[in-house]
Amino acid sequence: LSDDSVTEVLVNGPHHVFVERNGILEETDLRFRDSSEVMRIIDRIVAPLGRRVDESSPLVDARLPDGSRVNIIIPPLSLVGPCISIRKFAKAVFAREDVIRLRTVTPDMADFLHACVRARLNIVVSGGTSTGKTTLLNVLSSFLPDNERIVTIEDAAELQLNQRHVVRLEARPPNVEGRGQITIRQLVINSLRMRPDRNVVGEVRGGEALDMLQAMNTGHDGSLTTAHSNTPRDTLARVETMTLMAGMELPLRAVREQIAAAFDVIVHLDRLVDGGRKVVRISEVQGMEGDVIVMQDIFRYVQTGVQNGKVEGHFTATGIRPKFMEKIDAAGLSLPPSTFAPAQQ
Repeated sequence: LSDDSVTEVLVNGPHHVFVERNGILEETDLRFRDSSEVMRIIDRIVAPLGRRVDESSPLVDARLPDGSRVNIIIPPLSLVGPCISIRKFAKAVFAREDVIRLRTVTPDMADFLHACVRARLNIVVSGGTSTGKTTLLNVLSSFLPDNERIVTIEDAAELQLNQRHVVRLEARPPNVEGRGQITIRQLVINSLRMRPDRNVVGEVRGGEALDMLQAMNTGHDGSLTTAHSNTPRDTLARVETMTLMAGMELPLRAVREQIAAAFDVIVHLDRLVDGGRKVVRISEVQGMEGDVIVMQDIFRYVQTGVQNGKVEGHFTATGIRPKFMEKIDAAGLSLPPSTFAPAQQ
């Protein structure tokens, strides 16, 4: 845990310990004597957090004092012995220059996203597990003005905002008796009564998607959130499904109209085979055409091959100027026409 190059620690029973470095999983030579030793370590982790792990509650999802997220699952649910998954909290906050240096985005793409945030467009960051969604959300959050009231809502507090006026809210799991749970959805509803200029929702994964869409469509522009998905089109389908999970009997067309009106930009991340994270698509949500939500790519990453284990490719603009450029111009921001020229970068 004290090794800064390690981003995740994964214990699969007493005899297999894996770590992630630079996006690549590798097995270590560390071993526990037996399952009882792993259980002692687990007790030492969860006891200070006021949680417990035993056969009656064999699952725990918690946050360590330094902000790292830990998930624990023990027998009888786990057949390989007690398992610990720790996603370490990044000590250094990633900035715009860092994601450009790591070739996650190009300077033109970073300028475009900066303009989108300042112009109060609603942005969804999508991608699979461990693709860097929260890291990019942190970078986008750093573009928010210092004079606005920002409310962040998360399952486990991971965002690190440096603005002066930030209210951080965190969901609460049920206690040992199964009571006292506060969900993301309750926090989203409550946040609208807190006079936010911006809502930043760490991740939507359930019925809170409906309340977030309502917020985006009722004057709370400039909201940021993340969602798990495989492509930008999948993102819309998943949000559609999560909205229906809210339990309202809504017609599908009404849900799609809400989504098309709420979302402006989808930024899709992918983790490539060499462990590198890239923004592979920046797409504009243009509206409805019949029963279909129309989307258009503004930037994309084109992979051309793999050389010596390293992915080769280039970023390119599609040559299409987004419809919401009027909002960016109205906010007093200017992007040169060359930003959207389809040259390989």
